Amino acid sequence: MKWETEVTKLLHIDYPIIQGGLAYLAYADLAAAVSNAGGLGQITAMSLDGPEALREEIRKVRKMTEKPFGVNFAIGQHGRPFEHMVQVAIDEQVPAISVTGGNPKPVLDMVHAHPIKKLVLTAARRQAEKAEELGADAVMVVGQEGGGHLGRGDTGTFVLTPQVVDAVSIPVIASGGIVDGRGMMAAMALGAEGVEMGTRFIAAKECVDAHPAYKQALIDANEAATVVIKRSLGTPARALKNPWTEEILELEKQHGDYESLREHISGEANKRYIYDGDDTKGFGWAGQGAARIKDIPSVQELINVMIEEAGAIRRKWSK
Repeated sequence: MKWETEVTKLLHIDYPIIQGGLAYLAYADLAAAVSNAGGLGQITAMSLDGPEALREEIRKVRKMTEKPFGVNFAIGQHGRPFEHMVQVAIDEQVPAISVTGGNPKPVLDMVHAHPIKKLVLTAARRQAEKAEELGADAVMVVGQEGGGHLGRGDTGTFVLTPQVVDAVSIPVIASGGIVDGRGMMAAMALGAEGVEMGTRFIAAKECVDAHPAYKQALIDANEAATVVIKRSLGTPARALKNPWTEEILELEKQHGDYESLREHISGEANKRYIYDGDDTKGFGWAGQGAARIKDIPSVQELINVMIEEAGAIRRKWSK
């Protein structure tokens, strides 16, 4: 059964499945595995130490796969300059980039003259329209079910996706709460041409840097296992509920400003949990879709099952 969509044609991939940027986790092993399995794997650029580290990771992926892959630029959240990192992606002629967490214009302007496919993550219809105006080749639309940083509104994937599909002429990729073939087919029914998944790929064998306790917490999660932190700062983000996020929420109740929250929400606190498994001193991003994660397969096994599930639905609908 063929899975040709506007997204598969744009990115030259077999299946309309894109792996999210996954700060501190999305490196060569995972990216190459997703691409080899027929999706689009991605490297997280801004979690790396600098341009040469990114160049090395890109070249490592190329040794592991001949398939297309992407580089994700999470701008705005880290407060770091990103232009020199984008230049590496241009120099290395990567097939695709994605931009998340900030105004995509500077990145899109840099790559405008190059044959790199440009994806932009948005969390509102107007953001998607603006991304199209700026030259994005496709938009990824994340609903409030997603893990990590979200939009300031509370609109879910089920409502947001068709709103954006009707508002733009470029392909739309749905994100947020999607972890399996059923979620993929639901997104396609809403008009999406593909899906992006982050949380689901953490609970995969090739996500080698994620601590076993983090993966187990995803398996153990139910629909109430995540919380949204950082609302008081205007940068809401969804994480697994644990003692550390409870402390963050308590500080926010006390009207804590950025300085009082800084150590709790830092990248170092994130790494203490995702690398070391310490839920009393750190946190891990996760979407509500974690409630549907029940195992830790290889990426190939995961995508095979997704496509099998989605295919069964297509056959059912055709009857």
